[in-house]
Amino acid sequence: MRFVVATLYPFGLQRGVGLDTLSAFFVRLRLESQRGRSPTALRGVMQTMAATMLETAAAWEQDGVAAGEVRDIIGAVDETCLEHLMLVFQDVATGSLLLEAVADDRTYATWKTVGDQRLAEWGAGVLSLVSDRAKALIQRAAQGLECLSMPDVLHGVHEIVKSYALAMGRRLRQARQALTHAEEILAHHVARAHTVPHSPDAQAHVEAKRAEGQQWEDVQRTYRHHLATLSLTLHPLGIADSVPQTSAQVARQRHTAVEAIEAFAHRQQLPARHDAMKQVRTQLPALAALVDGWWHGVRQDLAPCVLSPQWGQWVHTCLLPMVYWDHQGTRTRCRRRKARIRQALEAVRTAFERHPIPLRLAPHVLAAGQGWAIDRVKSFQRTSSAVEGRNGSRSQMQHTQRGLPKQRDKVWAVLHHFDGRAADGTTPAARFFRRTFPDLFETVLSPIEVLPRARQRKDEVALRH
Repeated sequence: MRFVVATLYPFGLQRGVGLDTLSAFFVRLRLESQRGRSPTALRGVMQTMAATMLETAAAWEQDGVAAGEVRDIIGAVDETCLEHLMLVFQDVATGSLLLEAVADDRTYATWKTVGDQRLAEWGAGVLSLVSDRAKALIQRAAQGLECLSMPDVLHGVHEIVKSYALAMGRRLRQARQALTHAEEILAHHVARAHTVPHSPDAQAHVEAKRAEGQQWEDVQRTYRHHLATLSLTLHPLGIADSVPQTSAQVARQRHTAVEAIEAFAHRQQLPARHDAMKQVRTQLPALAALVDGWWHGVRQDLAPCVLSPQWGQWVHTCLLPMVYWDHQGTRTRCRRRKARIRQALEAVRTAFERHPIPLRLAPHVLAAGQGWAIDRVKSFQRTSSAVEGRNGSRSQMQHTQRGLPKQRDKVWAVLHHFDGRAADGTTPAARFFRRTFPDLFETVLSPIEVLPRARQRKDEVALRH
């Protein structure tokens, strides 16, 4: 049973809609193994299922491409080193895994060869590419794909956190330890008060250490506020008023936020990290460029509609802001940022409900407009965390299982693409190709009727006769 689960679904069974079908098949395998079915024969069944999955996925991809509903890609690229170097290319807007291929190196030539082949098979273009600042990946975006190459916003924040968070946490931990020690001394004096006069210095020492600990807690709280402010600057809309922003405005705000963090660390006498902060500043213009690129896509979508000024104002100040902050609020886990986003959402929702245009639209027209806004909002991608999260889980599996089978990667990619379900029940393939596909496991398991029986030993056959 462990073999079957590890072979087909290493990332957990709870994600797929075909769970009932697959669970029933696993129960059937367990019963058949208890009845004397050969483990080798069952392993052959699993290999047949894997091959069928790959064939089915290839056929479904061709159907999706033939339907002509392929969308442009907002890509995230990275590499992971397991037993072999593996290149990963994912569309972060839909979650589709375009490429997960073993390679000898990660040079520009290798990325171009494997990437162009996959893009040609799907007939898709690339609007932007999120990655670390590896030269091959920057060249891949700027020259090979001629699209926007954007740094991963989390990498810049991570550089800041590495620079100051550890030193700040150490100071706070030392202050708390000193307070605990001072309280123990005070308790000792109180316990001996009947034989030794109580010392007021011990009480004053406790108060001083408590004030020092409170000071560093305030420092840490202020530092986190600066980080939240830095994150909230990289949006196509201002967090305070939901007014559309330009790349120049975003770059200026992020530069101010970075300067504030560095000045704050200097006032608290934290170690200077000039090289790390220089690296963060270098990435600010490329990060801010995403905002202009996103608004350019909005204008391209609206150009054929020839909207009047009133309609254009409604789209830019009501429809897009409401959908955008609603989407960002569901993705944000930080309590501080979520509260700020919720405030912005409530303000634009009130303006949307009071605007006369939605009241004049038919329900299906309004729903179509909101659907377009949702697709446009999902195209604003700042990070490659989806790729890196998958790489991290694969690395952990490779470590705990002391290696992974070489031929299993393609099966896992198919499972991710056609059976990995989002909260709304859609798969990455359905979102990318804009169409539904049959249930993967029902398709693969339906032809399997009779499982092979184990070979009987000759002495057992003779005894029976």
